[in-house]
Amino acid sequence: MNEYENVTLTVENKIATIRLNRPPVNALSIGLYRDIAAVFDDVNTMDDVNVAIITGNGRCFCAGRDLKTAETEDPKVRAKHVKAGLHAVYHCEVPVIAAVNGPAMGAGFCIAALCDMVLASEQAVFGMPEIDAGVNPSVATILRGFNQFQARAMAFTGERYTPEDMYRLGMVRKVVPADELIPEAMKLAEVLAAKSPLALRSAKWSANEAELLIANFEQVYRSVESRVSDANLNSNDRREAARAFAEHRAPVFTGS
Repeated sequence: MNEYENVTLTVENKIATIRLNRPPVNALSIGLYRDIAAVFDDVNTMDDVNVAIITGNGRCFCAGRDLKTAETEDPKVRAKHVKAGLHAVYHCEVPVIAAVNGPAMGAGFCIAALCDMVLASEQAVFGMPEIDAGVNPSVATILRGFNQFQARAMAFTGERYTPEDMYRLGMVRKVVPADELIPEAMKLAEVLAAKSPLALRSAKWSANEAELLIANFEQVYRSVESRVSDANLNSNDRREAARAFAEHRAPVFTGS
């Protein structure tokens, strides 16, 4: 089994609990994406695991892209690890429950959207703020949880959504007080853990295969969004957004 720097893994009673652990807000660096891919790959090899829970340590589920490392990471290397990390969540061979304990923003929201079921703390916040950073938001991914109009509204406006909003829109299964989130996730996980391991993994595989026939969001991501995302990451607007973030001011976009 791999060693992880930015996540923790515990396994008990057929339930794997994965915690994003990159203080202070679990922002996504290449290292965290690498660990996400590794830990889910390891879960796939565990015959004694029927279900996984993913949550965040601290006050955040995942704040999205780490803007502090944005200028130092090679865009092509980062893109490779982003795809591997998100792919590992979606293709985990057992059902994955997202226990969203706090803000789930941008790519952090995408991680939750790629899970099979989502529970949310009353302290959770959801959003796709990439549009305000001069970067293409992953509409293809969030379409898993919304219809076209809802997904476009979130992606184009960058607005924040409450857990109650997400429950009303149908993506969140249940909203609970913060101290009840993990117990509630465990209770749901225990229901799944009691099922036939073979049937459960077959059901997960079948659900993913059926989804590909309905709307191949992975193909859309590879053929469409990766292309525009790469262009955005090399734009002056994206660099200006990073500078503005560091200088605590509003960005001045030029469209270049």
